Amino acid sequence: MKTKLTIAAAAAALTLSGCVSPDVVTKTQVGDSKLTCGEIETQLVQLEEIRAEAKKGKTVSGANVAAALLFWPAIIGNHANATEALAAANERHEVLVALANKKRCKF
Repeated sequence: MKTKLTIAAAAAALTLSGCVSPDVVTKTQVGDSKLTCGEIETQLVQLEEIRAEAKKGKTVSGANVAAALLFWPAIIGNHANATEALAAANERHEVLVALANKKRCKF
């Protein structure tokens, strides 16, 4: 009995470690006005990675299904975090695009 419980706990921990937890960025950051075009471009690329990760958290994946089966509150938290991260990344994207336009960046 103790072995089965240990295996189940290990499986749950492994499954939950596979949950998506994308970064939630802030809309504006100190020093935005001093960013160069290259730095803006780098941040836009990083935002695309965050957006892709957040979209994974909102889809049905093996990790999400396993999390739902083993510990259903994890899927709710995972989806909420992904939604928040995606909204924040979209807002930050708008700020960076406006800044790039203002600075007449070409990329």
